[in-house]
Amino acid sequence: MTRGIQFMAILVAVIIAVAFCLVPHQAKAEKPIVLGCPLSTAFLYGWDAERSIRLAVEEINASGGVNVGGVKRPLKVEVMDTRDLEPGVPVSEALLVVEKLILEKGADFIMGGPVRSEAALAAMDLLSKYKKVSILTTGVLTPKYHARVAKNYDKFKYCFRITGEAKWMVGGEIIPCLIGLGKKYGLNRLFIMIQDVAHARAGGGIIAKIMAKKGWKVLGKEIYPTGTSDFSMGLLKARRKKAQVILIWMDMPQTSILLKQWYDMKIPALPFGSIISAAEQPGFWKATEGKGEYCLANVVNAGNAPCNATPWTMKFVNAYKERWGLEPEGYGASSSYMAPYVLKAAIEKAGSLEPNAVVEALEDIDMMGVYGRIRFDKKSHQIIPSLDPKKGAVGTIFQWQAGKRVVVFPESIAMGQILLPPWMSK
Repeated sequence: MTRGIQFMAILVAVIIAVAFCLVPHQAKAEKPIVLGCPLSTAFLYGWDAERSIRLAVEEINASGGVNVGGVKRPLKVEVMDTRDLEPGVPVSEALLVVEKLILEKGADFIMGGPVRSEAALAAMDLLSKYKKVSILTTGVLTPKYHARVAKNYDKFKYCFRITGEAKWMVGGEIIPCLIGLGKKYGLNRLFIMIQDVAHARAGGGIIAKIMAKKGWKVLGKEIYPTGTSDFSMGLLKARRKKAQVILIWMDMPQTSILLKQWYDMKIPALPFGSIISAAEQPGFWKATEGKGEYCLANVVNAGNAPCNATPWTMKFVNAYKERWGLEPEGYGASSSYMAPYVLKAAIEKAGSLEPNAVVEALEDIDMMGVYGRIRFDKKSHQIIPSLDPKKGAVGTIFQWQAGKRVVVFPESIAMGQILLPPWMSK
């Protein structure tokens, strides 16, 4: 009896061994391609980027992964918190995170952040040192990033940005939207409220100069440290100066307080968020009990609010909602979703993970995505923007109307028109 059991055990072992030898590729999973994601995960522009990257990776892996020279390999996401959007956190902490992702997590590519402009600029030298291809998908609006690539290509050629940046946002989107708004409603008095960070200081300053040249009266500029929680004095100043539009450029969550104060004080000026993180989120309306009504928000790329920019757009919006229980949450969502797909296409074209080969493949990318045609400038590695999704990456400005985020600019993807609060028309 005992010998019979032993014989059967040996027979089963032999069968398993033979089967294993016959189908080695099915029994052994291929080594994953590691995406190292340095993100400020406690803040909107960090967590929505992580969610979108994970969503895209799940979809790619479910369809078989990435074909690397004839071998299908899965993607793996490694996220580490840079804390670079938190007040007082030094840039050096974000740099440590990037280096840990490379050395300890074995990241093949860097994707997402760092999120703060200052941290991303500092990280460029690390990416060059380790020859790691990086695709920025969120934050980092400073034009200095792609300017450094263009100026010193050989050193910084590994750095790409698949999302918009401040220069185009201002000149190509915000200024035209403001001018159109002024013509429609007879507005020309502007007050500026910005956060004390590089991209906001630069963006606010450029808008002030350009709008003054366009015949608008720039009535003042208030600069707030990150973490500020009271904006009443600035709002009162805007009222005294009879502002008609308040331009807001802040990526801190306290912008929800600013808008509550604006609503409660019935300031007769339209809040125009060139960057206004709290108002970008789907839950903002409920959280403020509707006090964000009429606020405009620039979410940089189409797909960060529902619209029909391309066939990809609502497919992404619906997939994000199904996976995470709410619509895409704001700037950084749709661009972070596209990055794994673009990298997949580049790796498959290159046929390897070799950095220089992937760089060349990324430079030749030309595909449709959530927010339009995806192509990079070959000298600066900045995504090529446009107001037409058939020609380039399209941005989005929406307005809160009756509890919904209604896309109002650009005209090519608009789902409605800008409305004024009733206390302004009076």
